[in-house]
Amino acid sequence: SFCICFALSWQCFRALCCKGPPPPRPEYDLVCIGLSGSGKTSLLSQLCSESPENIVSTTGFSIKAVPFQNAILNVKELGGADNIRKYWSRYYQGSQGVIFVLDSASSEDDLETARNELHSALQHPQLCTLPFLILANHQDKPAARSVQEV
Repeated sequence: SFCICFALSWQCFRALCCKGPPPPRPEYDLVCIGLSGSGKTSLLSQLCSESPENIVSTTGFSIKAVPFQNAILNVKELGGADNIRKYWSRYYQGSQGVIFVLDSASSEDDLETARNELHSALQHPQLCTLPFLILANHQDKPAARSVQEV
């Protein structure tokens, strides 16, 4: 009985352990940009299943690994304050995609600034050939503009 149990256990052990580690999920490096208060940090926290409590605006940059079943997105979130935006391009190298977050309920002036920053990013040599996701955030606010208006 002991030999049979041992043999079965050994078979189970070999079946579990001898297959090797699971194949690695591909990783993609993305950059996430947008004006301050557009919701970049909240978006990434939500994607990482983190608590929405105590979210603080990014004042430089942060990097989050966002796991999905078939891939991992390594997202560099760049702060959106006036004095930080001029440094965005220093963090573009190696990016394989762009997430541009804008506040669809922002003032007309802020929306114009966001448009200018988006156009600048779309024309940047390190980004112009990459896929862009443009997220019109804050659609739940009464002042939110439609996708067509944005």
